[in-house]
Amino acid sequence: MKKIILLSFFVFSSTLLFAQKALPKIDTLTSGTKTSIRGLSVVNDNVLWVSGTNGMVGKSTNGGKAWKWFQVKSFEKADFRDIEAFDATTAIVISVGEPAYILRTTDGGENWKVVYENKAKGMFLDALEFWNSESGIVIGDPINGKLFIARTFDGGYSWQAIPEQYRPTTENGEAVFAASGTAITALDRDEAVFVTGGKSSHVYIRDQKTKLPIAQGKESTGAFSVAVWDHNKRNGGKKLIVVGGDYMADTVSANNCFYSNDRGQSWKAAKQPPHGYKSCVAYISENELVTCGTSGVDVSFDSGDTWTQISKEGYHVCRRAKDGKTVYLAGNGGRVAKLAR
Repeated sequence: MKKIILLSFFVFSSTLLFAQKALPKIDTLTSGTKTSIRGLSVVNDNVLWVSGTNGMVGKSTNGGKAWKWFQVKSFEKADFRDIEAFDATTAIVISVGEPAYILRTTDGGENWKVVYENKAKGMFLDALEFWNSESGIVIGDPINGKLFIARTFDGGYSWQAIPEQYRPTTENGEAVFAASGTAITALDRDEAVFVTGGKSSHVYIRDQKTKLPIAQGKESTGAFSVAVWDHNKRNGGKKLIVVGGDYMADTVSANNCFYSNDRGQSWKAAKQPPHGYKSCVAYISENELVTCGTSGVDVSFDSGDTWTQISKEGYHVCRRAKDGKTVYLAGNGGRVAKLAR
Protein backbone atom coordinates (compact mmCIF):
# COMPACT_ATOMS: atom_id res chain seq x y z
CA MET A 1 0.00 0.00 0.00
CA LYS A 2 2.84 2.37 0.90
CA LYS A 3 4.48 1.70 -2.48
CA ILE A 4 1.20 2.38 -4.27
CA ILE A 5 0.73 5.66 -2.40
CA LEU A 6 4.30 6.73 -3.16
CA LEU A 7 3.88 5.75 -6.82
CA SER A 8 0.60 7.69 -7.06
CA PHE A 9 2.23 10.72 -5.45
CA PHE A 10 5.12 10.49 -7.92
CA VAL A 11 2.77 10.28 -10.91
CA PHE A 12 0.68 13.18 -9.55
CA SER A 13 3.78 15.29 -8.95
CA SER A 14 5.15 14.48 -12.38
CA THR A 15 1.84 15.42 -13.98
CA LEU A 16 1.84 18.77 -12.20
CA LEU A 17 5.42 19.39 -13.25
CA PHE A 18 4.63 18.51 -16.86
CA ALA A 19 1.55 20.76 -16.83
CA GLN A 20 3.62 23.64 -15.49
CA LYS A 21 6.25 23.12 -18.19
CA ALA A 22 3.54 22.83 -20.84
CA LEU A 23 2.03 26.23 -20.06
CA PRO A 24 2.90 28.71 -22.81
CA LYS A 25 4.63 32.00 -22.07
CA ILE A 26 4.28 35.48 -23.51
CA ASP A 27 7.26 36.79 -25.49
CA THR A 28 7.13 40.53 -26.21
CA LEU A 29 8.19 41.29 -29.79
CA THR A 30 7.86 45.07 -29.92
CA SER A 31 6.59 47.96 -27.81
CA GLY A 32 6.90 51.72 -27.43
CA THR A 33 4.99 52.95 -30.48
CA LYS A 34 2.38 55.53 -29.51
CA THR A 35 -0.70 53.55 -30.36
CA SER A 36 -3.22 51.32 -28.60
CA ILE A 37 -3.66 48.25 -30.77
CA ARG A 38 -7.01 46.49 -31.14
CA GLY A 39 -6.71 45.33 -34.75
CA LEU A 40 -4.59 42.24 -35.47
CA SER A 41 -4.49 40.09 -38.60
CA VAL A 42 -2.07 37.16 -38.87
CA VAL A 43 -1.66 35.98 -42.46
CA ASN A 44 0.81 33.21 -41.65
CA ASP A 45 3.52 32.46 -39.11
CA ASN A 46 5.69 35.28 -40.49
CA VAL A 47 3.34 37.97 -41.84
CA LEU A 48 1.18 39.94 -39.43
CA TRP A 49 -0.44 43.37 -39.40
CA VAL A 50 -1.74 45.49 -36.51
CA SER A 51 -3.81 48.68 -36.34
CA GLY A 52 -4.65 51.15 -33.59
CA THR A 53 -5.05 54.71 -32.42
CA ASN A 54 -3.35 57.80 -33.90
CA GLY A 55 -3.89 56.42 -37.39
CA MET A 56 -1.17 53.81 -36.90
CA VAL A 57 -0.68 50.56 -38.77
CA GLY A 58 2.22 48.16 -38.18
CA LYS A 59 3.53 45.24 -40.19
CA SER A 60 6.09 42.48 -39.76
CA THR A 61 7.13 39.96 -42.40
CA ASN A 62 9.54 37.93 -40.28
CA GLY A 63 7.44 36.79 -37.34
CA GLY A 64 7.73 40.01 -35.35
CA LYS A 65 11.52 40.33 -35.35
CA ALA A 66 11.39 43.59 -37.32
CA TRP A 67 8.55 46.09 -37.73
CA LYS A 68 7.53 48.81 -40.14
CA TRP A 69 5.08 51.43 -38.87
CA PHE A 70 2.85 53.71 -40.90
CA GLN A 71 0.78 56.70 -39.82
CA VAL A 72 -1.87 56.92 -42.52
CA LYS A 73 -1.87 60.35 -44.15
CA SER A 74 -4.99 62.45 -43.39
CA PHE A 75 -5.99 59.91 -40.73
CA GLU A 76 -3.54 60.88 -38.00
CA LYS A 77 -6.36 61.08 -35.43
CA ALA A 78 -8.19 57.97 -36.58
CA ASP A 79 -8.76 54.91 -34.43
CA PHE A 80 -8.34 51.79 -36.57
CA ARG A 81 -10.13 49.17 -34.46
CA ASP A 82 -9.78 46.28 -36.90
CA ILE A 83 -7.63 45.17 -39.81
CA GLU A 84 -7.82 42.34 -42.34
CA ALA A 85 -4.64 41.41 -44.20
CA PHE A 86 -4.37 39.11 -47.19
CA ASP A 87 -0.60 39.06 -47.66
CA ALA A 88 2.44 41.30 -47.10
CA THR A 89 1.14 43.97 -49.49
CA THR A 90 -2.67 44.01 -49.20
CA ALA A 91 -4.73 44.95 -46.15
CA ILE A 92 -7.96 46.71 -45.14
CA VAL A 93 -8.64 48.81 -42.02
CA ILE A 94 -11.79 50.32 -40.55
CA SER A 95 -11.93 53.67 -38.78
CA VAL A 96 -14.49 54.04 -36.01
CA GLY A 97 -16.67 57.06 -35.32
CA GLU A 98 -18.29 59.61 -37.61
CA PRO A 99 -17.69 59.58 -40.51
CA ALA A 100 -16.97 55.88 -40.82
CA TYR A 101 -14.19 54.92 -43.22
CA ILE A 102 -12.81 51.75 -44.74
CA LEU A 103 -9.33 52.01 -46.28
CA ARG A 104 -7.34 49.62 -48.43
CA THR A 105 -3.64 49.31 -49.28
CA THR A 106 -2.02 47.30 -52.07
CA ASP A 107 1.58 48.46 -51.62
CA GLY A 108 2.40 47.14 -48.18
CA GLY A 109 0.95 50.07 -46.23
CA GLU A 110 2.79 52.94 -47.93
CA ASN A 111 -0.43 54.35 -49.42
CA TRP A 112 -4.08 53.89 -48.50
CA LYS A 113 -7.24 54.46 -50.52
CA VAL A 114 -10.65 55.21 -49.03
CA VAL A 115 -12.96 52.52 -50.40
CA TYR A 116 -15.99 53.33 -48.23
CA GLU A 117 -17.26 56.43 -46.42
CA ASN A 118 -20.46 56.87 -44.42
CA LYS A 119 -21.40 60.18 -42.79
CA ALA A 120 -24.68 58.98 -41.29
CA LYS A 121 -25.32 60.14 -37.74
CA GLY A 122 -24.48 57.43 -35.21
CA MET A 123 -22.13 55.48 -37.49
CA PHE A 124 -19.57 53.43 -35.57
CA LEU A 125 -17.88 50.48 -37.27
CA ASP A 126 -16.89 47.70 -34.87
CA ALA A 127 -15.42 44.70 -36.64
CA LEU A 128 -14.38 43.31 -39.99
CA GLU A 129 -14.30 39.72 -41.25
CA PHE A 130 -13.51 37.95 -44.54
CA TRP A 131 -14.43 34.43 -45.60
CA ASN A 132 -11.84 34.46 -48.40
CA SER A 133 -9.92 36.98 -50.49
CA GLU A 134 -13.09 38.29 -52.13
CA SER A 135 -16.04 38.04 -49.75
CA GLY A 136 -16.16 40.08 -46.55
CA ILE A 137 -18.44 41.78 -44.05
CA VAL A 138 -18.27 44.76 -41.69
CA ILE A 139 -20.58 45.31 -38.73
CA GLY A 140 -21.39 48.48 -36.84
CA ASP A 141 -23.47 49.78 -33.95
CA PRO A 142 -27.24 50.02 -34.39
CA ILE A 143 -28.79 52.96 -36.18
CA ASN A 144 -32.54 53.39 -35.64
CA GLY A 145 -32.53 50.16 -33.66
CA LYS A 146 -30.89 48.05 -36.37
CA LEU A 147 -27.28 46.89 -36.59
CA PHE A 148 -25.33 48.34 -39.50
CA ILE A 149 -23.94 45.73 -41.91
CA ALA A 150 -22.11 46.13 -45.22
CA ARG A 151 -20.73 43.50 -47.60
CA THR A 152 -18.00 43.28 -50.21
CA PHE A 153 -17.60 40.70 -52.95
CA ASP A 154 -14.53 42.10 -54.70
CA GLY A 155 -11.85 41.92 -52.03
CA GLY A 156 -12.85 45.15 -50.31
CA TYR A 157 -12.59 47.46 -53.31
CA SER A 158 -16.28 48.34 -52.93
CA TRP A 159 -18.84 47.95 -50.15
CA GLN A 160 -22.64 47.83 -50.17
CA ALA A 161 -24.70 48.45 -47.06
CA ILE A 162 -27.48 45.95 -46.41
CA PRO A 163 -30.89 47.64 -46.72
CA GLU A 164 -32.26 48.68 -43.34
CA GLN A 165 -35.26 46.33 -43.51
CA TYR A 166 -32.91 43.33 -43.63
CA ARG A 167 -30.66 44.35 -40.76
CA PRO A 168 -30.93 42.64 -37.34
CA THR A 169 -33.05 44.47 -34.78
CA THR A 170 -31.47 45.18 -31.40
CA GLU A 171 -32.91 45.84 -27.98
CA ASN A 172 -32.53 49.13 -26.13
CA GLY A 173 -28.95 49.59 -24.96
CA GLU A 174 -27.59 46.72 -27.06
CA ALA A 175 -24.56 47.22 -29.33
CA VAL A 176 -21.42 45.60 -30.72
CA PHE A 177 -18.11 46.11 -28.92
CA ALA A 178 -15.15 47.34 -30.98
CA ALA A 179 -12.70 45.89 -28.47
CA SER A 180 -10.68 43.47 -30.61
CA GLY A 181 -12.27 43.16 -34.02
CA THR A 182 -13.58 39.72 -33.04
CA ALA A 183 -17.22 40.41 -32.25
CA ILE A 184 -17.87 38.83 -35.63
CA THR A 185 -16.24 35.79 -37.21
CA ALA A 186 -16.82 33.33 -40.04
CA LEU A 187 -19.05 30.43 -39.01
CA ASP A 188 -18.64 28.38 -42.16
CA ARG A 189 -18.00 28.99 -45.85
CA ASP A 190 -20.74 31.58 -46.33
CA GLU A 191 -22.15 32.49 -42.91
CA ALA A 192 -20.94 34.65 -40.04
CA VAL A 193 -21.72 34.74 -36.34
CA PHE A 194 -21.60 37.89 -34.24
CA VAL A 195 -22.23 38.85 -30.63
CA THR A 196 -23.50 41.93 -28.83
CA GLY A 197 -23.34 43.39 -25.36
CA GLY A 198 -24.49 46.27 -23.22
CA LYS A 199 -27.82 46.17 -21.46
CA SER A 200 -28.66 43.06 -23.48
CA SER A 201 -26.37 40.43 -25.02
CA HIS A 202 -27.15 38.08 -27.90
CA VAL A 203 -25.50 35.83 -30.45
CA TYR A 204 -26.71 36.24 -34.05
CA ILE A 205 -26.54 33.48 -36.67
CA ARG A 206 -28.38 34.31 -39.88
CA ASP A 207 -32.01 34.87 -38.79
CA GLN A 208 -31.44 33.22 -35.41
CA LYS A 209 -31.04 35.54 -32.41
CA THR A 210 -30.21 33.83 -29.11
CA LYS A 211 -29.97 35.43 -25.69
CA LEU A 212 -26.59 34.79 -24.08
CA PRO A 213 -26.24 33.93 -20.37
CA ILE A 214 -23.12 36.12 -20.17
CA ALA A 215 -22.88 39.14 -17.83
CA GLN A 216 -25.08 41.98 -19.10
CA GLY A 217 -27.35 44.81 -17.96
CA LYS A 218 -24.88 47.73 -18.13
CA GLU A 219 -23.23 49.56 -21.00
CA SER A 220 -19.88 48.06 -19.99
CA THR A 221 -21.02 44.43 -19.91
CA GLY A 222 -21.75 41.64 -22.36
CA ALA A 223 -20.10 39.48 -25.01
CA PHE A 224 -17.02 41.07 -26.55
CA SER A 225 -15.59 38.27 -28.69
CA VAL A 226 -16.66 35.05 -30.39
CA ALA A 227 -14.49 32.28 -31.86
CA VAL A 228 -15.40 29.24 -33.93
CA TRP A 229 -13.77 25.87 -34.43
CA ASP A 230 -12.79 24.25 -36.63
CA HIS A 231 -9.93 26.11 -38.22
CA ASN A 232 -10.88 25.07 -41.77
CA LYS A 233 -14.66 25.10 -41.16
CA ARG A 234 -14.91 21.43 -42.16
CA ASN A 235 -17.76 20.80 -39.74
CA GLY A 236 -19.67 23.97 -40.40
CA GLY A 237 -18.53 25.71 -37.24
CA LYS A 238 -20.38 23.70 -34.60
CA LYS A 239 -18.12 24.64 -31.68
CA LEU A 240 -18.32 28.25 -30.52
CA ILE A 241 -17.03 30.19 -27.54
CA VAL A 242 -17.76 33.72 -26.33
CA VAL A 243 -15.95 35.83 -23.73
CA GLY A 244 -16.59 39.20 -22.15
CA GLY A 245 -17.68 40.41 -18.75
CA ASP A 246 -17.50 43.98 -17.50
CA TYR A 247 -14.63 46.14 -18.69
CA MET A 248 -15.33 48.63 -15.89
CA ALA A 249 -14.74 45.84 -13.36
CA ASP A 250 -12.05 43.94 -15.20
CA THR A 251 -10.99 41.68 -12.32
CA VAL A 252 -14.47 40.14 -11.94
CA SER A 253 -14.74 36.69 -13.54
CA ALA A 254 -18.43 35.97 -13.00
CA ASN A 255 -20.30 34.92 -16.16
CA ASN A 256 -17.49 35.95 -18.50
CA CYS A 257 -17.09 32.79 -20.62
CA PHE A 258 -19.56 30.41 -22.28
CA TYR A 259 -19.18 27.76 -24.95
CA SER A 260 -21.49 25.84 -27.28
CA ASN A 261 -21.09 22.45 -28.95
CA ASP A 262 -24.25 22.67 -31.06
CA ARG A 263 -23.75 25.69 -33.29
CA GLY A 264 -24.94 28.18 -30.70
CA GLN A 265 -28.28 26.65 -29.82
CA SER A 266 -27.29 26.09 -26.17
CA TRP A 267 -24.51 27.50 -24.01
CA LYS A 268 -22.53 26.16 -21.06
CA ALA A 269 -20.58 28.21 -18.53
CA ALA A 270 -16.89 27.54 -17.99
CA LYS A 271 -16.38 25.59 -14.75
CA GLN A 272 -13.23 27.57 -14.03
CA PRO A 273 -13.55 30.82 -15.97
CA PRO A 274 -10.68 32.98 -17.17
CA HIS A 275 -9.46 35.71 -14.82
CA GLY A 276 -11.51 38.87 -15.19
CA TYR A 277 -12.94 40.70 -18.18
CA LYS A 278 -11.82 39.40 -21.57
CA SER A 279 -11.96 41.25 -24.89
CA CYS A 280 -10.80 38.48 -27.22
CA VAL A 281 -10.70 34.70 -27.52
CA ALA A 282 -9.07 32.46 -30.14
CA TYR A 283 -8.79 28.74 -30.82
CA ILE A 284 -5.24 27.38 -30.96
CA SER A 285 -6.47 23.87 -31.76
CA GLU A 286 -9.77 22.08 -31.27
CA ASN A 287 -9.27 21.81 -27.52
CA GLU A 288 -6.76 24.59 -26.85
CA LEU A 289 -7.72 28.26 -26.56
CA VAL A 290 -6.26 31.57 -25.50
CA THR A 291 -8.12 34.62 -24.24
CA CYS A 292 -6.94 38.07 -23.25
CA GLY A 293 -8.11 41.33 -21.73
CA THR A 294 -6.90 44.19 -19.59
CA SER A 295 -6.63 41.79 -16.63
CA GLY A 296 -4.26 39.37 -18.34
CA VAL A 297 -3.97 36.29 -20.54
CA ASP A 298 -5.47 32.84 -19.89
CA VAL A 299 -5.28 29.49 -21.69
CA SER A 300 -7.53 26.45 -21.76
CA PHE A 301 -6.70 22.86 -22.76
CA ASP A 302 -10.23 21.44 -22.49
CA SER A 303 -12.24 23.44 -25.03
CA GLY A 304 -12.86 26.36 -22.67
CA ASP A 305 -14.21 24.53 -19.62
CA THR A 306 -11.28 25.41 -17.33
CA TRP A 307 -8.77 28.25 -17.68
CA THR A 308 -5.32 29.03 -16.28
CA GLN A 309 -3.84 32.51 -16.17
CA ILE A 310 -0.37 32.71 -17.74
CA SER A 311 0.16 36.49 -17.60
CA LYS A 312 -1.25 39.43 -15.68
CA GLU A 313 -0.17 41.84 -18.40
CA GLY A 314 -3.11 43.20 -20.35
CA TYR A 315 -3.70 42.67 -24.08
CA HIS A 316 -6.67 43.66 -26.23
CA VAL A 317 -6.51 41.08 -29.01
CA CYS A 318 -5.11 37.61 -29.75
CA ARG A 319 -5.10 35.78 -33.08
CA ARG A 320 -3.80 32.54 -34.54
CA ALA A 321 -2.23 32.56 -38.01
CA LYS A 322 -4.76 31.85 -40.75
CA ASP A 323 -2.17 29.73 -42.52
CA GLY A 324 0.04 28.49 -39.70
CA LYS A 325 0.07 27.80 -35.97
CA THR A 326 1.64 30.87 -34.34
CA VAL A 327 -0.51 32.92 -31.94
CA TYR A 328 0.12 36.64 -31.56
CA LEU A 329 -1.25 39.21 -29.10
CA ALA A 330 -1.38 43.02 -29.12
CA GLY A 331 -2.34 45.83 -26.74
CA ASN A 332 -1.46 49.27 -25.42
CA GLY A 333 1.78 51.11 -26.11
CA GLY A 334 2.28 49.47 -29.48
CA ARG A 335 2.95 46.19 -27.70
CA VAL A 336 2.87 43.01 -29.77
CA ALA A 337 3.72 39.59 -28.35
CA LYS A 338 3.83 35.93 -29.28
CA LEU A 339 2.55 32.88 -27.45
CA ALA A 340 5.72 30.83 -26.91
CA ARG A 341 5.20 27.09 -26.41
